[in-house]
Parts: sequence; C-alpha cells; structure tokens
Amino acid sequence: MSDTSRFLTALVRAFGQVFRSNGRARAGAPGAPSRAARGSTGARQGGVATETLSPGQTGAAATEEIDPRGLGRVTLSYAPTADGEPDPGEIVWTWVPFEEHDGRGKDRPVVIVAAGAGDRFLAVQLTSKGRPGDRDYLGLGAGPWDAEGRPSWVRLDRVFLVHGDGMRREAASLDEARYRLVADALRSRYGWR
Repeated sequence: MSDTSRFLTALVRAFGQVFRSNGRARAGAPGAPSRAARGSTGARQGGVATETLSPGQTGAAATEEIDPRGLGRVTLSYAPTADGEPDPGEIVWTWVPFEEHDGRGKDRPVVIVAAGAGDRFLAVQLTSKGRPGDRDYLGLGAGPWDAEGRPSWVRLDRVFLVHGDGMRREAASLDEARYRLVADALRSRYGWR
C-alpha cells in the first residue's frame, strides 16, 4: 500500500472514530462522513458498509499487493493440514486492495500458494467473475469455498502478501489437483519452483 493510501485510510478511520465517539452522526448531516468515506472505513457485506474492519485491512497485518517478478525463488507445495495454522492450498478471507491502489478494497477469498518468512504467506485472489480466454484468469470450477456453488477463477496477475493475523479462516482448501493447476500456472508465469 502506498504512503498516500495509508494516510487516506488512517484519515478516514480517524474521522470514523470521532463520529462514533460523538454518538453517531446521521448520514447527510453537517459534518457527517460522505458515503465514500463511510464505505471505506469498514468491510462491505452485501454492498452495505459495516463498522468492523476486515482482517488484513490496516496496520502491521495489512494485506499488500506485491510484484511477483521481484520475489526471486518461491517454492510452491501443497500442504493443507488441520493444525490451526494457514497452509499452502488453503482458502482464506482477507482485505484485498482494489487495483486502483487508492485505499479502497474488499474482504474476499484468496488461495495461499506459499509460506513466506515469519507469519507471512503468498496468496492469489479468487473471484466468481472470470474471463474465459484471459491469460490472467485460471478457471477452477465450483468448490466448497463458495456457499452459492458458483464457479471460481484465480487471478494470476494479482499476488498478495498476507499476514497470519490479517486473515479469516473458514476451513476451505483447494483439492490437490486444483492447487497443482494454480501452482503450474504461477511457475510458468513467474519462474517459481
């Protein structure tokens, strides 16, 4: 996240804290935050802003989009286990910044593809809005991670660094065959191992 994005996010959060501590300003009232400011201070669920920040939205555990070409050697291996810790192959939810990098984003699912240093993980974004034929999207089909049973795609062009404290785990994983599809596509694209 850029310094400008961090500043704007902190500013919006500060305004939100002032309004909450004063017994809630009405929308549209003088001094009330705009719809855009209200929407960017919390998670969006069903198109409605909430007062709760999403895991990975701010602070030391904030999710960051990174340039995968600059990572060097990355080892991909399927390793989901029921040990209470996030693992490659697991699907987790975290705050994913919008592509505009303007401080806005959305709580969404990502696939952990590799464990990093400390409590950090590399992940790629899942979406239900695929683009068949687009090389940036890899179709995975439907799976237990989507309650509505919609087909899912992985965005190969968006790689994120996700902190262990910046995710919400919902006990879903890719099966090994689908993980291998994702891993092979990432290896081919970025030269990972």
